[in-house]
Amino acid sequence: MSSVAVLTQETFNAHRSGLLPEQAAVAGPSAGEDEEALPTYKEAFPPLPEKAAQPEGTQETSSAWASKIRPLKSSIITQVFHVPLEERKYKDINQFGEGDQAKVCVDIMHKTGAHLELSLAKDQGLSIMVSGKLDAVMKARKEIVSRLQTQASASVGIPKEHHRFVIGKNGEKLQELELKTATKIQIPRPDDLSNQIKISGTKEGLEKAKHEILLISAEQDKRAVERVNIEKAYHPFITGAYNKLVGEMMQETGARINVPPQSVNKTEIVITGEKEQVALAVTKIKKVYEDKANSYTVSSVSAPSWLHRFIIGKKGQNLAKITQQMPKVHIEFTEGEDKITLEGPIKDVQMVQGQIEAMVTDLVSRMDYAEISVDPKFHRHLIGKGGVNINRIKEVHKVTVRIPPDNEKSNLIRIEGDPQGVQEAKKELLELASRMENERTKDLIIEQRFHRAIIGQKGEKIKEVRDKFPEVIINFPDPAQKSDIVQLRGPRTEVEKCSKFMNKIVAEMVENSYSVSVPIFKQFHRNIIGKGGSNIKKIREETNTKIDLPAENSNSEMIVITGKKANCEAARTRILAIQKDLANISEVDVSIPSKLHNSLIGSKGRLVRSIMEECGGVHIHFPTEGSGIDKVTIRGPAEEVEKAKQQLLALAEEKQTKSHTVELHAKPEYHKFLIGKGGGNIRKVRDSTGARIIFPTPEDKDQELITVVGTEEAVRDAQKELEELIKSLDNVVEDTMNVDPKHHRYFVARRGQVLRDLADEYGGVMVSFPRTASQSDKVTLKGAKECVEAAKKRMQEIVEDLEAQVTMECVIPQKFHRSIMGPKGSRIQQITRDHNVQIKFPEPAPPAEAPVQENGEADGEVKEPVDPNAPKKCDVIIISGRKERCEAAIEALKALVPVTIEVEVPFELHRYIIGQKGSGIRKMMEDFEVNIQVPAPEQQSDKIAITGLASLLDRAKEGLLERVKELQAEQEDRALRSFKLTITVDPKYHPKIIGRKGAIITNIRTEHDVNIQFPEKNDENQDQITITGYEHKAIAARDAIQAIVDELEEMISEDITLDSRVHARIIGARGKGIRKIMDEFKVDLRFPQSGAADPNLVTVTGRPELVDEAIDHLLNLEEEYMADVVENEAKMAYMRPSGSSAAAADEQRGPSKGFVVREAPWATANEKAPDMSSSEDFPSFGAPVATKASPWGPKRF
Repeated sequence: MSSVAVLTQETFNAHRSGLLPEQAAVAGPSAGEDEEALPTYKEAFPPLPEKAAQPEGTQETSSAWASKIRPLKSSIITQVFHVPLEERKYKDINQFGEGDQAKVCVDIMHKTGAHLELSLAKDQGLSIMVSGKLDAVMKARKEIVSRLQTQASASVGIPKEHHRFVIGKNGEKLQELELKTATKIQIPRPDDLSNQIKISGTKEGLEKAKHEILLISAEQDKRAVERVNIEKAYHPFITGAYNKLVGEMMQETGARINVPPQSVNKTEIVITGEKEQVALAVTKIKKVYEDKANSYTVSSVSAPSWLHRFIIGKKGQNLAKITQQMPKVHIEFTEGEDKITLEGPIKDVQMVQGQIEAMVTDLVSRMDYAEISVDPKFHRHLIGKGGVNINRIKEVHKVTVRIPPDNEKSNLIRIEGDPQGVQEAKKELLELASRMENERTKDLIIEQRFHRAIIGQKGEKIKEVRDKFPEVIINFPDPAQKSDIVQLRGPRTEVEKCSKFMNKIVAEMVENSYSVSVPIFKQFHRNIIGKGGSNIKKIREETNTKIDLPAENSNSEMIVITGKKANCEAARTRILAIQKDLANISEVDVSIPSKLHNSLIGSKGRLVRSIMEECGGVHIHFPTEGSGIDKVTIRGPAEEVEKAKQQLLALAEEKQTKSHTVELHAKPEYHKFLIGKGGGNIRKVRDSTGARIIFPTPEDKDQELITVVGTEEAVRDAQKELEELIKSLDNVVEDTMNVDPKHHRYFVARRGQVLRDLADEYGGVMVSFPRTASQSDKVTLKGAKECVEAAKKRMQEIVEDLEAQVTMECVIPQKFHRSIMGPKGSRIQQITRDHNVQIKFPEPAPPAEAPVQENGEADGEVKEPVDPNAPKKCDVIIISGRKERCEAAIEALKALVPVTIEVEVPFELHRYIIGQKGSGIRKMMEDFEVNIQVPAPEQQSDKIAITGLASLLDRAKEGLLERVKELQAEQEDRALRSFKLTITVDPKYHPKIIGRKGAIITNIRTEHDVNIQFPEKNDENQDQITITGYEHKAIAARDAIQAIVDELEEMISEDITLDSRVHARIIGARGKGIRKIMDEFKVDLRFPQSGAADPNLVTVTGRPELVDEAIDHLLNLEEEYMADVVENEAKMAYMRPSGSSAAAADEQRGPSKGFVVREAPWATANEKAPDMSSSEDFPSFGAPVATKASPWGPKRF
């Protein structure tokens, strides 16, 4: 028996340095005289208590140093489950590895995280090998049983009072049992008298569950219970075929014997019953075991754990061959252990052992492995898209590479295969990993709606970004994924720069994506566009917005503005201003109960649209449905708005009382005639009957449908009148009239535009003029009788106008012509429409005339004298039409001639009126639609000239004077804000006044709206602080600073001594600890710098009462931390002294004779005394133990 000496710290130190001082004196020249003073071997090394007798066949370890530390087992386990053919849920052999069975297995792997491998046995049974952590394997097992194996049911009866023990606390025991046995267990309710527990699942699971339940019941039974541990391999011999043997034992003995099923990894057999019965049953069981133990064996084969999967083979094929030949042998592989355990009959085990050893020898001779550590975040990049990278490495180097799945969170990559290929693959993978370690992946959240805009047309914009950051890979998600994540990958710094750049682009897009729709009357769209798009271009540029107008052939009046919100509102205001100036536009709000809004709008908006069309195209805006707002907005010409308002209110009142609707049909070409010019015909019907008549819009499917809305009586009367009109229109007649041939050209010019207008207006009447060569004045009209009469009357009016037409001249200087015309000729077009005249402007005058010759001749002709009073041709505007209309048009033209006035503005304000780069004056000119001329600076003039229409000048003058008042008020305010005062403050207080990161001084500046300037480093007056702002605010800021100074002057500083060994702990990581103390006690702490005269001196500054509290707290901390310091230093005393100090101690002691004992084992036997200097006889603690080199590398535990 071996024993170990136990030494105290003191004796150990003495042993290392030789004898104790008093022993050294005895061991000198007179050592032989007093040997009794030496300790005996047993005194120096007392033996441990005797061990209990060990079983035969075991051998005690010969040396304490030879004992091996037991390796920790891996948490990964592998279990094989077998599903017999008759219990398989999916029995189609032709679909093995595919179909529903494969899908189920993949789903189980995803749900549980375990790894499954399937194989078919010769009997067509299904073998499933499950690998993973214990809980994952158990969950997978339950899923396999429920989804791949047919279910059976059984019941087991135990006393009712034992049911609660099966359920366990909060049902935990029952849940554990169901998971363990992969079954569903139903326990009767307390009010149910039945004691039968129902179990459903596989046959194997039923057996396990029954066993466990009976076991629980037996434990609760008051009779005797005996537990016998017998190796699992011998259980089948005890149970016998179909449990026959164990059944016979139970009958003979009268005891209950519970043997765990083969699938339960337990060796314990539980016997319950009367004591005599239990004893008899135990004897019989042990007898069976002893009989069989001599013919059964357990063996193991050494095999590196990394070779296990090659021995098992793909889907367990290699192992299946062996187990089919030797079905009685159980082969067990344990993850992380370098051995394979075999159990079974001796002869069979020997044969299987030989086969596996041959396989191991073959694999070891031709295979190698290597393991490398790579951060899991790089694994998917090593694998590559679709496994392209890892597959290439596998093919090129002929190796297998195992990269752990994401759920393992492991960084260990294993390479196995040909030794040379393993080394090359390892080198390549490490190079890839090192390259990726310098890379960074970042996900940007960018709304998918911006992706196309960032990419640009044909990828032009994203190409610019990629050219700017060539080292960064930018990946956009597939549009079908509806994902907002854009991934950046590349060098860390470049990724950060690219990320900031793209975030800036997105921020601009978000800011610029605000949109607003502005309803503008269609006739004003061209005025908003301007000549050559000048107006709209100017608004776009100056407001930095995108403005989209509807197509010319579209009926939409909405102009859409997109950009920043403020810019969109500015553009909207300018567009509405143009419309307002072109027409007398007003806006009115009408209150109508929200519940009536839908009925007023009508089906597809037909009812409200009819009101808008009837009232000159006003815009009627209803609030959003469900908002509960009663306000309805009407916008348009003032007269038409009032008209629409009355109609809307009348219709609302009518809807509240009683409303009736009827539908009529008429040919679309009759509609315009029924409506009449300017809605005259339909207005007569409405006025006489009180009903509203709605005609279809071009978007409506049924173009013949006319809807009449109103009271029942009004609708009936209107229906009658309309039906008579429609009937009369169906009566087609032909009539003629005489028109002078000289006027024919007017009607047929411009591809017959006048005739087309007549046909549209008068129910599709057809007008035929004779051929030009015939010189006939007879014109034929064909159509409905009323339409023909109306068209004939209109043509006579046109002829009368042509007969009465005169031409008049209006003289206006050419320099004003462009102003009179207006943007894109809008003003002149308005006059033409209002007065029904034609206006022709002259050609511009030539740039310069040729000089007159001295003799008065030019090219041989004499020039006639020019009348100085005669108007120039370039100034004469020609107007054609009826005399009275021409005169009215001349007055309208003269009213458009601009006028100039002068306004007195102090010269010093001129530059502020002009504004930065002329922005101020340009805005005023746009707002008031005038030209403002500011005199040149060298003139020093106070006069500013305003030129524009007389009607606009007064408003412009008022606006300019208002601006002058604002500027003068600003000047006065600047003078008040420039008040300055200084305060004298000791420079040592300046940092405290400024505060951490300028927090205190910024707060004072913001609160009092002042500017506070501290002295520069080179200023003479280092104690002067300057405050600028309003006088009362500057004084308030000064008082605030003075209050801080007064508080600082009240503070005291005290020095305390704190052991420097605890300073670091008080300060804390990155000063966190010291900041907390300073914030809590409102004090300032100053610790000594390295190299200070007194390293223990700490200064505490603050209010007296707070300083005392802080000092108490610091001293308490010192006391607490010093206890740890002392303890650590005590531990350090046990450590080996340094080489220099040990050598000095040896010199003082002189030559050491070592540690001497009496009655040592080697003194009485023929043994050699241990060598004190030998590291083998006396190994040092913590010294590495040399291991034998292995061609396969270090052994893995």
